[in-house]
Amino acid sequence: MRLDPFYLIVDSADWIERLVSLGVKLVQLRVKDRPEAELRQEIRRSKAVCLAYGCQLIINDYWQLAIDEGCDFIHLGQEDLAEADLGAIRSAGLKLGVSTHDVAELDTALAAGPDYVALGPVWPTILKQMKWQPQGVERVGDWKRRIGTLPLVAIGGISAERAPLVLEQGAASAAVVTDILLHENPEARTRQWLTATAPWRQHSAERA
Repeated sequence: MRLDPFYLIVDSADWIERLVSLGVKLVQLRVKDRPEAELRQEIRRSKAVCLAYGCQLIINDYWQLAIDEGCDFIHLGQEDLAEADLGAIRSAGLKLGVSTHDVAELDTALAAGPDYVALGPVWPTILKQMKWQPQGVERVGDWKRRIGTLPLVAIGGISAERAPLVLEQGAASAAVVTDILLHENPEARTRQWLTATAPWRQHSAERA
């Protein structure tokens, strides 16, 4: 499978409604600590927007809700992966992405037969406290060699200016949260990301 080189991660359907229309083709909805009814509404709103604009929607963590709401892609962290029903996920036809931070976690992820793996943090990140030190851009190339043809998503401290560095190392996608969501002009920053990743998008289209 192919992933768009620009992987936007947001925490609400409001952001999806605001940014996807600019040309975003890959977005993860990562909502935390909300009642189930609100989560369902977030997923439904996000799904409708992504369907309208031809954007791939990935649901973070809530694999059961993703199945219930007819989604087709989820992303799981290591703890969520350990508790998830992989048989139910596969039976529902969902694609699966898994977070990794070290070799042991990579082995665990690969055993689940994912459709992509994510590596992070590549650079220091303010998004959340992590016990892992920044991996560095060279580790992206090493991870890609380890996983072969499986798509790799790089995450953690990536800006529009840094995105080409991880894509040059073999990442299929550069994931972003704060560089857009905390920017003074998220729309303008989204357009800068689209421009920065355009050569890889064009290359992927030529290979398709």
